[in-house]
Amino acid sequence: MTTRRTPLPGVGTQYDLQTRAGRHISVVVHQDGRRFIGFYDPDDPDTCQATVPLEPEEASALAELVRPEPTGVDALRCVELELDLVTERIGIDPKSPYRGRPLGDTRARTRTGASIVAVLRRTGAEPAPGPDFRLETGDTLVVVGTREGVSDLADIIAGG
Repeated sequence: MTTRRTPLPGVGTQYDLQTRAGRHISVVVHQDGRRFIGFYDPDDPDTCQATVPLEPEEASALAELVRPEPTGVDALRCVELELDLVTERIGIDPKSPYRGRPLGDTRARTRTGASIVAVLRRTGAEPAPGPDFRLETGDTLVVVGTREGVSDLADIIAGG
């Protein structure tokens, strides 16, 4: 079992947990204290099957419930990665082939390694959007990844 910590500039920190059984669970800790737990499809790392938003008090209560009794052995080892990550905003314009389609159709992470961590819309923000979230003209994707991955995703979203 390993945990990977990835800073998300301007957002917070993402922790990815790969269990011994091969399941991928992700926790995004926002700078304002909110947390989102994501459960991923074992056959497709881009497919988030469900997300659960937690307020700070809820996250604390959940942590108390799942914390094992001390055993003297480190149960979780964090691997801190030194990555040069960027956060970019990518707009969905009327010519985008993804307007009106589910976010999962982009296959963003599989194709580019970049993650769409939020969608900004005139009516509000959608943090940790799932694959069924439908993109609309005027939406702005908040994307985190390497410079190359984010640039590649911008090209894909534009239809290139």
